[in-house]
Amino acid sequence: MGSFRRDKDEEEDGPTNIYQNLEKTSVLQETRTFNETPVNARKCIHILTKILYLINQGEQLAAREATDCFFAMTKLFQSKDVVLRRMVYLGIKELSSIAEDVIIVTSSLTKDMTGKEDLYRAAAIRALCSITDHTMLQAVERYMKQCIVDKNAAVSCAALVSSLRLATTAGDVVKRWANEAQEALNSDNIMVQYHALGLLYHIRKSDRLAVSKLVNKLTRSSMKSPYAVCMLIRIACKLIEEEDIPSEELSDSPLFTFIESCLRHKSEMVIYEAAHAIVNLKNTNPRVLSPAFSILQLFCSSPKATLRFAAVRTLNKVAMTHPAAVTTCNLDLEGLITDSNRSVATLAITTLLKTGAESSVERLMKQISSFVAEISDEFKIVVVQAICALCTKYPRKHTVLMNFLSGMLREEGGLEYKTSIVDTIITIIEENADAKESGLSHLCEFIEDCEHVSLAVRILHLLGKEGPFAATPSKYIRFIYNRVILESPIVRAAAVTALSQFGASCPALLSNILVLLGRCQMDPDDEVRDRATYYLSILNSEKPELYKNYIIERENCSLALLEKALSDHLNGELNSRFDISIVPKAAIVKEEISNDMMLITNTPRVPKITREEESAARLALLPGIQVLGPIHRTTAPIQLTESETEYTVQCIKHIFAQHVVFQFDCLNTLSEQFLENVRVDLTLPEGYTTRAVIQCPKLAYNELQTTFVIVEFPPDAASSVASFGATLRFVVKDCDPVTGEPDSDEGYNDEYMLEDLEITVADQIQKTKKNNFQVAWDAADSEEWLQAEDTFVLSAVSTLQDAVNSIVKILGLGAANLSEKVPEGTHLHTLLCSGNFRGGAEVLVRAKLALSEGVTLNLTVRSTDQDVAELITAAIG
Repeated sequence: MGSFRRDKDEEEDGPTNIYQNLEKTSVLQETRTFNETPVNARKCIHILTKILYLINQGEQLAAREATDCFFAMTKLFQSKDVVLRRMVYLGIKELSSIAEDVIIVTSSLTKDMTGKEDLYRAAAIRALCSITDHTMLQAVERYMKQCIVDKNAAVSCAALVSSLRLATTAGDVVKRWANEAQEALNSDNIMVQYHALGLLYHIRKSDRLAVSKLVNKLTRSSMKSPYAVCMLIRIACKLIEEEDIPSEELSDSPLFTFIESCLRHKSEMVIYEAAHAIVNLKNTNPRVLSPAFSILQLFCSSPKATLRFAAVRTLNKVAMTHPAAVTTCNLDLEGLITDSNRSVATLAITTLLKTGAESSVERLMKQISSFVAEISDEFKIVVVQAICALCTKYPRKHTVLMNFLSGMLREEGGLEYKTSIVDTIITIIEENADAKESGLSHLCEFIEDCEHVSLAVRILHLLGKEGPFAATPSKYIRFIYNRVILESPIVRAAAVTALSQFGASCPALLSNILVLLGRCQMDPDDEVRDRATYYLSILNSEKPELYKNYIIERENCSLALLEKALSDHLNGELNSRFDISIVPKAAIVKEEISNDMMLITNTPRVPKITREEESAARLALLPGIQVLGPIHRTTAPIQLTESETEYTVQCIKHIFAQHVVFQFDCLNTLSEQFLENVRVDLTLPEGYTTRAVIQCPKLAYNELQTTFVIVEFPPDAASSVASFGATLRFVVKDCDPVTGEPDSDEGYNDEYMLEDLEITVADQIQKTKKNNFQVAWDAADSEEWLQAEDTFVLSAVSTLQDAVNSIVKILGLGAANLSEKVPEGTHLHTLLCSGNFRGGAEVLVRAKLALSEGVTLNLTVRSTDQDVAELITAAIG
């Protein structure tokens, strides 16, 4: 009875982890047991388990500790206990990257690898490959080849997988094992066949012709392994995408014919993989898509939950790219709304939300609300993302959707879940002017009881930016000031900044704001007091120009580059003041939204960075780059060659105030050539001057290297828009394709013509976003600003939206007040946008568009530089 009570107590307390309170020091001292004779196998297994547990829990072992433990472990090879031996192999694998002189066990592992005990061999291969580097690999190469074709499937799989891992460090040696991998591909074992295909593809993937031959050969034979067939489908899809086959010719492709034939395979795994591959191809047409969607529709009614989940997840992913095809599955998706598996039900509803009609939105929202509380945060985020897409599709339904999101905000949930809801509400506010008032009200209610500091700060920032321009801005001040009274110092500081924005933008509220900021000067936190004093002094000055520059339109300084500039200044001689004007005023980068709704992880979000921040570290290594000043803008890469050519080159333009740095990323795809002194010669238009050419000294096969050309702009802005001829020049040396080493020191000069590249108006403008464009436009009606105006007929476009898109693209400006979106059914529209031209000249543009028989444009440009204003006007003409 006593033992029964003890077991029951343990059951009530829950499962216990006997390793949770381990100490590294005591465990390492226990390794002395390994030296005892005879070896106590059971005790040693327990100690090894502790060591492996500590390492996998993130415990860091010093090199000395790991080495001592490793050498003590080698004494256990004298034991014949099978379990202990396999634990030793695991220990060797884990310690191989930390301990020193691990190669001492090579002979023991080689003996086990080639021995008669099959239980040892597979694990010995994995351990041996983890301690072997490319210099020692040749010593065991013969044994590895034998193991790859071994009759024992476990041994063969271990050798193939280990070879695949070795290929990253010793690819040249592993390439010599292709014949053995080819033989293993004919194995009857499904896993051996799968791993053999993986190794063969890895060996040949840099040779497109070899991959095509491999795929064509295998598609004509029947592979027994469904895993291998799935991999073959993926390789075939990659080849189809690379060939860029037009949709009308797709059905004639042998590769596509193979994928389509897999829809009739006996394995459900292969059938699904083929259907998934077809619906995700870029160039498709309804005829080739129809069989794949029929399969997915069939899987939606499968009794197996895994197949239902796979089918509905795929339909969810492609709902935005193939809405008509997914709509044919709507009846089956309706049946899955009540599925017992909530994951399937959630995906079914979110898919219907993407493809359903506007009239069905409210019904679907009611069905979601019936079980949304039962699903996990990950699937709630899927629902939120679907609602975000729905708001863009049906803006008139924003009231229903916003109320639903507000209800979700009030429920319990983690930070990631609440962040996704707030992001969606902010997106709706920014994209739909009619939703601004209700969206801000919902967010105000949320911050009254918000436990997440980061979300409260974001919402306060949004209130400060949008609140002053709402119909009744005074109603938001109570919510903001409540944060000053009730919240943590970080939130209080953000609230002070938001209050100052109301004071600067709303003259009627200024006296009340000054009283509230005066109270904030008595706050116990330094940051809050300092901000209150700072904003009070600006607001008391009664100077609109100070309001604009320091409160309303504070420029977004690149924090990463500011930190670097401050660090460089502190490490210098400190004989001058720090000049913040040298730090680029980077544009805000919008976070890309993944199309795959189910790729949800718990990893922290990577901070959003600008292209300028990405480029700063690389450009800082160039000699004399500091004299050019701060980066104004970095453009997206453009390809100067076709992707299949022997040399591929892409260009990135880094724009400075008076210079442009052309960055050419070069790739050599010829294994028998080694290039030296690689550079790009530019044919300069009139007015441009080359200041430096920084060539790439060596360009080996399949390595990406960079060469730079620094060019000075012409003195007048009108001549800056120009086209450049480009030629890649280099010295060629023949080399051994295996080692990559040149055959001799002698080479010959060669060149390769590249496509022309251009400097456009958009390249020279950094887009900005004005919170209140009308205030900025009215303020620009002064002597300091110059104006240019012209009228155009846009014959190349037929709709107002196309005209707006074209203007924004040509000028590279940032649209304000949601003017980049043209309401449906209108014949008149005004586009408002702004930016900064290189050198610091501000630009404001008002484009009035009218649609009759064509699109007529009246363009007004205001700038602090007359040449810039005329250049922008001429860009449209």
